[in-house]
Amino acid sequence: MVVGIIEILVLVLAIVAAFILYKILKTATGLAINAVLGILVLMAAKLLLGLEIAITWVAVLICAIGGVLGALVIIVLSYLKIAFI
Repeated sequence: MVVGIIEILVLVLAIVAAFILYKILKTATGLAINAVLGILVLMAAKLLLGLEIAITWVAVLICAIGGVLGALVIIVLSYLKIAFI
């Protein structure tokens, strides 16, 4: 049984594709967790502090990238009446 060049190339390509998919899914999961935690912090700020924070796609994007720190930035900007009112 002789293993051809095509079989070896397909095996290498499958390993590379699996590695890339692993990295992408790991990153997507982290972003989703950050977004959920950020939104929970924003909701807690709305309920506990009485702030009227507008939860828009921009706020969700900031929370997804920045996580809890991004949510804190949004809270401070809303508290100072600069943005997200």
